[in-house]
Amino acid sequence: MGSAARGGEGSGGGVGGVLSGIAVALGLVLFLAGFGWAALVYRPYTVPTSSMTPTIDAGDRVLAQRVDGADVRRGDVVVFRDKNWVTNADVVKRVVAVGGDKVACCTDGKLTVNGKPIEEPYLPKGTQAEIGGIPTVTVPKGRLFLLGDERQGSLDSTAHLTDAAGGTVARSAVSARVDSVIWPMKGMIARPTGFETLGKLSQPGPLCSIELMIVAGAVLVLAGGAYGPIAARLGRSRARSGTETVGAV
Repeated sequence: MGSAARGGEGSGGGVGGVLSGIAVALGLVLFLAGFGWAALVYRPYTVPTSSMTPTIDAGDRVLAQRVDGADVRRGDVVVFRDKNWVTNADVVKRVVAVGGDKVACCTDGKLTVNGKPIEEPYLPKGTQAEIGGIPTVTVPKGRLFLLGDERQGSLDSTAHLTDAAGGTVARSAVSARVDSVIWPMKGMIARPTGFETLGKLSQPGPLCSIELMIVAGAVLVLAGGAYGPIAARLGRSRARSGTETVGAV
């Protein structure tokens, strides 16, 4: 009978070992696939200035989803490059108006787009939308009007109003849309709900799904890898217990 019991334990251990191996393999697939997906979809940036404070502070590390400029919507925080702004450097600003919009500031301290005042909770506490004010600008088709969240110190569209494009940037200049601040870990960029009355907002990228894949993969690898040592220790404990019982009889 004792021999049969030991055989049963060995069989169970074999099944456990197989399941452990499957868990580790699946975990590795999820873990590596998550990082691979992130590498394809996202680009990391370090923001050098405080023009997007408090949403993004100087030195913050962000993840930006690679997007086509045609998919950019009002309220998006985007990464773009325009030689009329900065030569050979990426710039991070918030899109406040798109082609065909009329943007102006300020009415009762608020930015207006197509005559509608915009609630901007992402601005620094106690500040107005634009201290100096800007005239009404009609954004040409295929172009964007961008502002920093820290309006007093941002070299944004308002600093380029005298340019031929009236401070606007071509959609084609946009390479990515910021989804999250990863260092320090501030999390996902809040949705710019103040622009909802003007049209549909952009949807967040797949970052949450990617994080879930990576975490799930890591848990499976750790759990599967831990099975062997735990099972061995339990086996030795049972063996000692059985020996002590036989000796006592």
